[in-house]
Amino acid sequence: MSDGLAHSAVRGATVTLTAQGARILLQLLSIVVLSRLLTPHDYGLLTIVLVMIGIGEIFRDFGLTSASVQAPELSSAQRDNLFWINTGIGAVLACLMFLAAWPIQAVSQQPELLGIAQALSAMFLFNGLATQYRAQLMRSLRFVALAIADIAAATLALIVAIIAAYQGAGYWALVAQQLTSGLVLLAALSIQGRWLPGWCSRSAPVRDMLVFGWNLVATNLISYGASQIDTILVASRFGTTSVGVYNRAYQLVMTPLSQMRSPLTNVALPILSRIQDDKERFDAFVIGGQLALGYCFGIPLLLVAGLADPLVQILLGPQWAQAAPFLRCFAIAGLLSTLAFVGYWTYVARGLANQLFRYTMVATAIKVICVVVGSFFGLEWIAVGFMLAPALEWPLSLFWLSRITSFPARSLYGGAFRILTVAGSMGGVAWLGSMLVAHANPWAQVGVGVGVALVEALLLLAIPPLRRDLGTLMGFARLVVKRRGSRSEGADVPERSASERGRSR
Repeated sequence: MSDGLAHSAVRGATVTLTAQGARILLQLLSIVVLSRLLTPHDYGLLTIVLVMIGIGEIFRDFGLTSASVQAPELSSAQRDNLFWINTGIGAVLACLMFLAAWPIQAVSQQPELLGIAQALSAMFLFNGLATQYRAQLMRSLRFVALAIADIAAATLALIVAIIAAYQGAGYWALVAQQLTSGLVLLAALSIQGRWLPGWCSRSAPVRDMLVFGWNLVATNLISYGASQIDTILVASRFGTTSVGVYNRAYQLVMTPLSQMRSPLTNVALPILSRIQDDKERFDAFVIGGQLALGYCFGIPLLLVAGLADPLVQILLGPQWAQAAPFLRCFAIAGLLSTLAFVGYWTYVARGLANQLFRYTMVATAIKVICVVVGSFFGLEWIAVGFMLAPALEWPLSLFWLSRITSFPARSLYGGAFRILTVAGSMGGVAWLGSMLVAHANPWAQVGVGVGVALVEALLLLAIPPLRRDLGTLMGFARLVVKRRGSRSEGADVPERSASERGRSR
């Protein structure tokens, strides 16, 4: 890797992480502010329409963003052809969504969905026009321009939604937020892109890109269907108010978590790919990566689980009290799914695409079964099924990998046990602490709960394996600082100590 490309990669990673943090803060601000101005029914209506739009968005993109970015060479004529293909698909989907609004209203027996679905059909056109502008900015490594566009769109959309909600617009405030975001993003990306598309040209073939995109569509449809099965069941069996409560709890936990884990994957995969032939260093990075993810995300997540009741009152307001059980289940599910994340890194870094697809199909089946079975016992049991699925998936993932490639499964099981012990005990102690002051205001409950959990953490450091884990985490922190300060491609993944090598065996 040249110095210039390495510098671009480091700069791009820094900008991406910073922008991601800003987006997460804006999203949390949106949830906290708008949840006090709108009702669960309002959010439920929007969620139902967004699930259907999400399916359409997979076809609208058609995998052509990835096809455009990964193409070794892309001529201006090919770029123009892709632009018109995405725009045409977006226009067709917008018309279909507009017409489908009537049967959607009839099936759901929710008259409000007619106007919401027809208004949001414009999103397909906005996103279709913006697709290749975004792809070209990504291809050109113009991460600052992308960050400016994303943050500007999210900020202006939130301002519009808050004003509309304050004026009593109800669910139309959420519709306005979506449309403003799409329109501002289109304007910002096209301005930053600095090009105007020409007419379609038959001399610039894009057939290979369309084939590549269709394969991505098939994979993404399976993943999206599995990810939305719980929302679909809640909406169909328990109504819009329930799906609004369920969705708010999900958004508080799972969406920020996934947004924080994605940039870490972008950093980890190049390193693991480079050292995959060095078993000692590969295992060291995987074991350390699980500890870093597990402790850094797991402890806050289980604190959220233990303090779900007062946190819901603080973040959403007392009218959302029913969201607390869901928040608790999602926080636990977030930790369990995080424990399996290094398995995904290994599949990709070692080029085990076929095995990853097979495992994904099995994991999808597990999730669908858990959620569907849970739905027969009541609303909250859908969230319990959502939580149970990763509890079954992550040990299966580690076992699966240990059978097909060199993989430190035993050490990872041990690390997961320590992470669950520490995070679980801190979450439990936080819950007990909050119960001692249950009659106090929510802020006091959270303060006491976090305080006693920190005392618990200090006591746990008396256990030698946990102190060694802390040393590993500090080593990873030093590695991150070192990588940010260097442009070189040197071998900067630390070797394991003799005691660590012994434990992995």
